[in-house]
Amino acid sequence: PRGRSGAGPGGAAEAPPPARRGRAAPGGAAAAPARPSSNLEEGPCGWGSCNPQVLQLCNNPKGYLAAYSLLAIFQGIVVNGLVNISISTIEKRYELNSSLTGLISASYDIAFCVLSLFVSYFGERGHKPRWLAFSAFMLGLGSLVFSLPHFSSGKYQYGSKLEDTCQTAETTFANATCSASTNSSLQKYLYVFIIGQLLLGVGGTPLFTLGTAFIDDSVPKHMSSLYIGIGYAMSLLGPAIGYVLGGQLLKVYIDIQIPKRQDTTYTMVDQDDPRWLGAWWIGFLACFFAIWLLIIPFSCFPRHLPGTAKIQAEKISETHDDGSQVLVQAHNIGKSFKDFPLALMILLRNPVLMSLIIASASEALVATGFATFLPKFIENEFGKSSSFAATLAGLVLIPAAALGQVISGILVSKCKMSCGGIIKFMISTCSVALILNTVFLFAKCGNEPFAGVSETYHGTGTLYNLTAPCNANCRCLRSMYYPVCGSDEVQYFSPCFAGCASYISNNMKKTYHNCSCIGKTKRENGSEAFLYEAVPGKCPTRCKLLPLFLAFFFFAVVFTFMATTPTTVAILRCVPDKQRSFALGVQSVFLRLLGTIPGPILFGVAIDSSCTLWDINECETKGACWVYDNKRMAFLLMGISAACKIVTIIFVIMAVYLYKPPPKTKALPRKTSDRISVIHT
Repeated sequence: PRGRSGAGPGGAAEAPPPARRGRAAPGGAAAAPARPSSNLEEGPCGWGSCNPQVLQLCNNPKGYLAAYSLLAIFQGIVVNGLVNISISTIEKRYELNSSLTGLISASYDIAFCVLSLFVSYFGERGHKPRWLAFSAFMLGLGSLVFSLPHFSSGKYQYGSKLEDTCQTAETTFANATCSASTNSSLQKYLYVFIIGQLLLGVGGTPLFTLGTAFIDDSVPKHMSSLYIGIGYAMSLLGPAIGYVLGGQLLKVYIDIQIPKRQDTTYTMVDQDDPRWLGAWWIGFLACFFAIWLLIIPFSCFPRHLPGTAKIQAEKISETHDDGSQVLVQAHNIGKSFKDFPLALMILLRNPVLMSLIIASASEALVATGFATFLPKFIENEFGKSSSFAATLAGLVLIPAAALGQVISGILVSKCKMSCGGIIKFMISTCSVALILNTVFLFAKCGNEPFAGVSETYHGTGTLYNLTAPCNANCRCLRSMYYPVCGSDEVQYFSPCFAGCASYISNNMKKTYHNCSCIGKTKRENGSEAFLYEAVPGKCPTRCKLLPLFLAFFFFAVVFTFMATTPTTVAILRCVPDKQRSFALGVQSVFLRLLGTIPGPILFGVAIDSSCTLWDINECETKGACWVYDNKRMAFLLMGISAACKIVTIIFVIMAVYLYKPPPKTKALPRKTSDRISVIHT
């Protein structure tokens, strides 16, 4: 015998009589009169013979949930918080476009996808808490590797000393030479970021497969959704912290200390300068140390928490009635690697499971895409700074998602929903989310006037050409993007392209004058002194729809994530007990292949397709996008989101009609000591 007992992922007791192996009826479990909890290795909390009494206070589901939540929080801070908020900065620092940074984001899911089947299959019968200790180790290592490009790429060269005003002397741009070798060396750091994300994916795999299944093993069935909902909500609290923390760190200069004013190699920059880059790397380095500290608590938990055998014996099967439960129990599938193909086929042939998996993958595509690019959407659509847009996105996206997780977990737990009831509940939440998704139709903003991009230079020049007669002799560089807002309320690519010949500096704030391309002022009672003036930064947006967009999007996210916890619970209930961890592993594969891997890439391609002004350097190499067509971007994102919502609803409806609950059996009162084993056929 393998020393396993109880139904579910904990294993079925291998008592000599075959009839005693199987699911428990409502009144009890297998008829072995005295199942010692040691069969499930319900040991004390500690390390070998060192079992301090104080640690036994945490040797229960609540203690494990606290450790699980902390690890989920830090995983969320790094993967879904710091990575996403650093995307725009990494694009500019290492000269990458949105499609490549989308690949960086997707690398986490690639590793998750490759490993989840094997980790969930072998970890099912292993020591799950120690698997989570390994998870903490890899998450910390991935955070460290992701921060390494900052230390090996040298100081940020945000530009040699070039005059940003209109100059006609050829000596002005003597330093503006092609440096293709520098560009290519920076872009090679793409592979370091990908390796860091792959390590983070290795660490995240046990957390959301074995870690979640361990919760379901250790608590009564009606409490499972509440505990899982809290754990998932904590995993979403992490990105909120990551967004806020990362937003504040972006206000710190990337090399910590700005070059001194006496250093003539650099021009002075501040946060309003588009060349400003924040210290994106600090958060990853801090999380590296914090996550490794979590290895300690997970290494002290026993294989099973006290009371697991009793809880497993009292659970009632809701497995989809396709004969898989009997097949798994009769052949004891899952104890060796040779059972892997058969175990996988049993799950792939479960129509309810596959419908739920495809529905969740469709939702994941949208969720991951918005998590990656929502800050960029707010920044460009509503004219906000990168740090403020990232903070807004975090304050709306993450609390809404966490609220949806907790609300759905409470509703499923309090209402004691059956597997079929849970799936029907998901239809209603997805339908409401689809309706709220129409916010992109009426809460979109047009582009502000941009000379040479959205309009001509007051009738001169052509669209999509920054050069016009008024600045033709200025020898302006297109690689030097430093937007200014003219007194005519038109944005210009740089003071040079605005034809500004002079400026006045006051406390590092410049005011440009004698601008030949800027038309008459639109200010009331304007004097002659203001007729040719420009100030650094983009023109203030006249669009006032940001509060409306955030309000609708908040509730759209709430109802979207109200389906996440019920989906996980329904998957755990509709498969054979011994395959619950493996089912989450299969879900993870499809979730990544169909959802979170193509999600950022698809959103990145859609956003890039709405670009109207690319960063083109002296070598004519295209880099990041400076200006987007706001309306086109809004329509593309809404189209992708609505299509995925419709796919989700279709497959959830299919799951409702395909699900067949097992035959009901008459239960004995649980207070009796007699237990009867029932095999559902």
